[in-house]
Amino acid sequence: MPSLRLLITLFSLGLTTAAFLPAQPAAPSSPLVEFTPPPAPRTYPRPVESWLEAQIALARHGFSSGPIDGVAGAQSAAALRAFQESAGLKPTGRLDDSTQAALLLDTPPLTQLALTEEDLATLLPLGKTWLEKSQQTALAHETPLELVSELTHSSARYLQSLNPSVNWNTLAAGTPLSVPAIKLAPFTAKAARLEVRLADNVLQARDADGKLLAHFPVSIAKKVEKRPVGELHVTVVIPDPNYTFDPETFTESAEAQTLGRKLILAPGPNNPVGVAWIGLDRPGYGIHGTPTPEHVGRTESHGCFRLANWDARTLLSLAWTGLPVTVLP
Repeated sequence: MPSLRLLITLFSLGLTTAAFLPAQPAAPSSPLVEFTPPPAPRTYPRPVESWLEAQIALARHGFSSGPIDGVAGAQSAAALRAFQESAGLKPTGRLDDSTQAALLLDTPPLTQLALTEEDLATLLPLGKTWLEKSQQTALAHETPLELVSELTHSSARYLQSLNPSVNWNTLAAGTPLSVPAIKLAPFTAKAARLEVRLADNVLQARDADGKLLAHFPVSIAKKVEKRPVGELHVTVVIPDPNYTFDPETFTESAEAQTLGRKLILAPGPNNPVGVAWIGLDRPGYGIHGTPTPEHVGRTESHGCFRLANWDARTLLSLAWTGLPVTVLP
């Protein structure tokens, strides 16, 4: 401890005893920017990790869950049961560990898509009446959202939530859009038979050994007496068909009752039978697409079997004239 005389001397010189104390270590300063290492890149193939990824992987395998939306609904569970059957797993419809290990994504589930000027030029407003529709040269998509929904097998609402800053009503060519990365399942052979299960609202394709090749939600006739239970056969397979509007078939339509004649409607995704017609050997019956995929799976048709347009296109690659079709109660 310094003496009193030394303290007085130091004070007179403007110094303090602090000058003789050992220096204290400086407190560490916080970094101005927190550093977060980038996530490690994903490797593929890998198991699915959510219902959204499951729907995308199922679609790639030919097992449709309806419009992709990430929601674990009844159609998704039915598609998963179909996949589980094909993979030799217990068909529970649950996304359990063994199913996730078998259901793989070979590439990232999402990608970017941009519509071109040519894409946007194909859009056309749809006539409100049967007569107006019959006067159009094509029954094309009406909006960019409708077009992208069909291209990506997706729910319009889900696409809007995935792209919150996009104004779909004024979408410009080249606008980058985040979408499910969908590609049609490749099939190396035709189906040996089709099965329609009316109670489950599903249509399935099987090979000669009974192995499940593809699975689709399907709409069936609203009236029970118009559901053709039994054995049928495919008589014709037509991509992008036109449509003959017969007023006698649409007794509920006031316009139909005043027309007094049949009308021919041009091909297109908004054609009443969508992008495919697979005729059956029962007059007026067939398997076809529909411009309203969100309605598929309900009992609302006039007797035909309706698929989402993207599923109808997939089925075109499996169908052939003479293909047996078994309709089960």
